[in-house]
Amino acid sequence: MPNKLPYNNFAQILKDRRDDHSLGFQLKKGTQDFVDNLLAMLFPHFCKEGFFTTEEIGSRLVLIERDLKRLLMPLLKDSKSSVEKITQCFMNSLPEIHKKLWLDAEAIYSGDPAAENIDEVILAYPGFTAIAIYRFAHEFYKLKVPIFPRLLTEYAHQMTGIDIHPGAKIGNSFAIDHGTGIVIGESAVIGRNVKMYQGVTLGALSVNKKLAKSKRHPTIEDDVVLYAQAIILGGDTVVGHHSVIGGNVWLTKSVPPYSFVFQESKTIIRPKENS
Repeated sequence: MPNKLPYNNFAQILKDRRDDHSLGFQLKKGTQDFVDNLLAMLFPHFCKEGFFTTEEIGSRLVLIERDLKRLLMPLLKDSKSSVEKITQCFMNSLPEIHKKLWLDAEAIYSGDPAAENIDEVILAYPGFTAIAIYRFAHEFYKLKVPIFPRLLTEYAHQMTGIDIHPGAKIGNSFAIDHGTGIVIGESAVIGRNVKMYQGVTLGALSVNKKLAKSKRHPTIEDDVVLYAQAIILGGDTVVGHHSVIGGNVWLTKSVPPYSFVFQESKTIIRPKENS
């Protein structure tokens, strides 16, 4: 009788888990490759090769469409949604996404004196990268694709330190300056021409699982500036248009349009005593 191999019992448990939770071979790596290839087609700044003719770019878009279908198949195997239909809907949305992203890049450039041109923004600003991947993910979120939207935005989070849930609704000309540590929750609503600095949180007042489908995150209206480390919480919290929220503010109540909200602090300077 052959000797029993070590770890057989644990190996069987792992196999059962794999059978129950398999989502396709290298789904995470494939998602990251999809993002990289899509960014390279929409913006030459991300491209590792030169594609100069319409035919070359068009053929690459066909390959991206093919790869997307392969990624979505295991995710949608038990869904009523058609892989073909969802893929086509996303590909058809790319011209509008591309248009929105140029508006975002222009907003970042016009709002940052340190930016020399839009090319620098697209190539070197992590805020732009995070917004771009969010806009891809949001389309899949609207199409009710499971898991995939979160894989997209987690890739952006990994690269930039900016965490935008794919369910958030963000208007045109969104500018993120610096950006590290920004968190934007699932049901947050952000209007047009909003500018946000590093460390801002648009979060929930409660993490009760029963409230998962409710409006848990704040609404930021048009033309608002949120300075560094501002924390704004609650689904009923609305920051009125043309408001400025200062750094380190903790806000759980709505403020009217044209508000200037800041945290007053006292700085005490004590002269060094002579030794």
